Amino acid sequence: MTAVDFAAFVDRLASASAQAILPFFRTSIGVEDKGRGAGFDPVTAADKAGESVMRAIIRETFPSHGVIGEEHGDQATDAEFVWVLDPIDGTRSFILGMPIWGTLIGLLRRGTPCFGLMHQPFIGESFSGDGMSASYRGPAGTRRLRTRPCSRIEDAMLMATSPTMFTPEERAAFDAVSAESRLTRWSADCYAYAMLASGHVDLIIEADLKPFDIVALIPLIEGAGGVVTNWEGGPASQGGRIVAAGDRRLHEAALERLARG
Repeated sequence: MTAVDFAAFVDRLASASAQAILPFFRTSIGVEDKGRGAGFDPVTAADKAGESVMRAIIRETFPSHGVIGEEHGDQATDAEFVWVLDPIDGTRSFILGMPIWGTLIGLLRRGTPCFGLMHQPFIGESFSGDGMSASYRGPAGTRRLRTRPCSRIEDAMLMATSPTMFTPEERAAFDAVSAESRLTRWSADCYAYAMLASGHVDLIIEADLKPFDIVALIPLIEGAGGVVTNWEGGPASQGGRIVAAGDRRLHEAALERLARG
């Protein structure tokens, strides 16, 4: 079974998670803090419900598959196929009623990302990719996704989720790139990656990511013609410090500038 064969199943997971999550959106939902005093790290009943329903479907349909999830831990991570789930990437946006959060569903085959979906159920948009191609479905119809050419930092639209994700040294390196970029914007979480795949954003530089924050987005970006690595140019699937670009020339320029600090 190839990664492409899982596309319909991923849609099923996205639909089920949406049904579990949307009743909580823009309500007086209770919020727990997972940060334990080390900074606000919110989780809601919607996060837990969305992941639980996806895990149940995976367990029923593919009992031999592994799962990595933000809310309910990991299981069978040495399996050939491992699902990487983030029911609400952008929980802060979710609890503020901002529709720029998304459900991330990624699939690893032998440790390599092979399929990913970013689903925004409130707007009704899905962005998916298998590393070879990427597509959009939503109110604007259905279309192939392609990143846009942008070879220079000076011409780049740069995004990151939050300045607090960086150490002081990482922030200095990010600021060096930001100072040269055409525009820098914060706070889009996974939606920024969808906009990069769609050709509206050129560069994303982040740090302190977990696998469930990035695995689903790697096949999406690569399928649209972009590149995603860590700051050293290596694989990004373990999270950490991430650079995503729509143009390989821009990606190389960003890595070089980050290395100089």
